[in-house]
Amino acid sequence: MSAYSNRLKQYLEGLSQLGFSVDEYSEFKFEGLEDFSNQGSLQDIVDWYWVLVNASTMKMQRIPLSECREWSLNEKTGCMEHSSGEFFRVEGYRITGTGSREVTAGWDQPFLTQQGFDGGILGLVRQRIDGVPHYLVEAKEEPGNYNVAQISPTVQATFSNLNRAHKGKQTNYSHLFLEPEDHPVTVLLDQWTSEDGGRLYNKRNRSMLVEYKEGETLELVSERFKWVSLYQLKKLIREHDAIVAPHIRGILSGL
Repeated sequence: MSAYSNRLKQYLEGLSQLGFSVDEYSEFKFEGLEDFSNQGSLQDIVDWYWVLVNASTMKMQRIPLSECREWSLNEKTGCMEHSSGEFFRVEGYRITGTGSREVTAGWDQPFLTQQGFDGGILGLVRQRIDGVPHYLVEAKEEPGNYNVAQISPTVQATFSNLNRAHKGKQTNYSHLFLEPEDHPVTVLLDQWTSEDGGRLYNKRNRSMLVEYKEGETLELVSERFKWVSLYQLKKLIREHDAIVAPHIRGILSGL
């Protein structure tokens, strides 16, 4: 029995002896108590993250909305839309009945409205490596990210992206979440979670955690992906400002 398995067994037995319930979430609590990772230290993760941030070539240049390629104002709806009809729309709304808010007289504002309202899949892969649970994260670049790259779930993609409306490549590892029954994975969490209603209209995402079978090889497709422990993720959130993406924090909250 590995050191991790032995400690987990003692922990669960201790809970039972103290009269606490033991369920499928008990191990997640144990994982967050100590760093059992055999894939690198916390400092290794921080160094990996900053190497990728500093190597990023992604740049942003502010341009008029009227110059956005493939985006235009739909004269019939008054919305800013993509030529594919996918992704999201920029819509104007007038809000009334706001007695519980700071501006009691109401206000007007633009909203981003996801096509179909359902945003996409936020998926995290878990696998036991030499008996120790690890989580596959990506230092994902998004143009609006603080620091450009954020430590993100294994998959963070809208359904428009998953359906390749952008005409780009398929999202890495998305098959494990779209067709889990066809792969050596067990679904541990599958739940719709809401988004910020102050800017995004009625948007929700499908948050998932799947466990890849121990002993099966899951190839890392690029240096942007890394195996980390749950303890390390929590330490990164607590001790390092704004390097862990909100979507991965949302998945962890369900454990």
